[in-house]
Amino acid sequence: MEESVSEKNPYLEIDRKMVGDIYTSRQVMENLTVLCDDFGSRFPGTPEERQAAEFMTASFERYGLEGARLEEYPYAGWTRGEATLEIVAPIEKRIPCISLPYCPAADITTDLVSVGYGSPAEYEELASQIRGCAVMTGSASPLDLGRWVHRKEKYERSVLAGAAFFIFVSEHPGVGPETGSLQNDHQAPIPGISVCKEDGAFLTRLIERKGEVKLRLRTTDVNEPRHSWNVVADLPGKGDSAEMAIIGCHYDGHDISQGAVDPASGLAIVMETARVLGRYARGELERTVRFVAFGTEEIGLTGAHRYLEAHGDELDGVRFLFNLDAAGGKSRKGMVLHRWPELEPFFKEAAVEMEEDLPVGQKVHPYSDHFPFLLQGVPTGHMGDPETGPHGRGFGHTAYDTLDKVELEDLRRGSSVAVRLMLRIATAEDFPARRRSAEEVQEIADTDVGLEGYRVSRQLGQMYA
Repeated sequence: MEESVSEKNPYLEIDRKMVGDIYTSRQVMENLTVLCDDFGSRFPGTPEERQAAEFMTASFERYGLEGARLEEYPYAGWTRGEATLEIVAPIEKRIPCISLPYCPAADITTDLVSVGYGSPAEYEELASQIRGCAVMTGSASPLDLGRWVHRKEKYERSVLAGAAFFIFVSEHPGVGPETGSLQNDHQAPIPGISVCKEDGAFLTRLIERKGEVKLRLRTTDVNEPRHSWNVVADLPGKGDSAEMAIIGCHYDGHDISQGAVDPASGLAIVMETARVLGRYARGELERTVRFVAFGTEEIGLTGAHRYLEAHGDELDGVRFLFNLDAAGGKSRKGMVLHRWPELEPFFKEAAVEMEEDLPVGQKVHPYSDHFPFLLQGVPTGHMGDPETGPHGRGFGHTAYDTLDKVELEDLRRGSSVAVRLMLRIATAEDFPARRRSAEEVQEIADTDVGLEGYRVSRQLGQMYA
């Protein structure tokens, strides 16, 4: 006899209430609109950053969460100044550019070297030519490498090779320069700027046709101490368990953009999960669900690191950290686990119960708020498609990551998956994962192919220690 729907899904009644609410409400899009249109980029150090944090605190209180609060912390701030890039030989021409966060003030004239995709092999091949020069690389990753080569890894390889400054070229036409931080919470050792694809192509042709190209870069950026905030609130469990499940996303975007997809679409889903779970699962959860809006992610995952410093004594009780960074974009709403094979059956069973296209797989990268938790051994995952390969950001990190790029259907789909998964994570009697030991974490950090950029960062850190 065929298994009934209710037998296959023990959470069927509450699932239907939560999903029905999500798909008959526009609250998730209304929250995203406020975040983007009222508070702009929410870039660290701006009044809009604080306004966004206060809006989320008030929203969590309105949804009935407990202890909604701002947790303040210090960090190394950065303010954009004017940047100019000029070709001084063999022709004279100004190239529009922007500084990348944590760029220092500088005035440098030197020769240009292109390292293509900026793969490890290209840096090794051109090592003798890089020292003292400007290094230019594209944002795309080489297809044959089999992994994403992040901007930060390319920058740090340039520093290690002795470059004078760094030029990052967008791989996408018509979107302008692509921004992104150079360092984690401190002034970068050499300047770094970004130019659009079209100007990068011009510089590449100039090298090919003329042989030598000399550039002058002038930057006027300011690095100074500041304070920011994580927004934290709880939906308490009914049991005596000290365990909790955390769902979070950062709220800061880059100063040149609304950051509508990255990160705010994911933050809106976190807020919708709080609203719906608070309405229909209050009194049903065995464990507390904590909601965290992390600050200053785009400039070094600083908010996540500061959260762990403040809550280190709670980490043994964190059952799972679910990161929703940019989760409301076009990608499939699956579960990407960070080297937790023992959790695959749990989430695959949840997908069957939910009758949802929910791909489950394993992949690790060190460039979002889950990573500090991973380094502390906490079980982690993020919403996304584990079956996709390396790909570019498109309009991400550019001035064109705006509200009109986000579809209500994608927000609803992500919300319906997130709220049902958090219900199961917080309620299931058995959760087949435990906090890793320091030795287990170190083995992953030393060997996982997706963490090569992290290993380069450690090498650079040792160089400047």
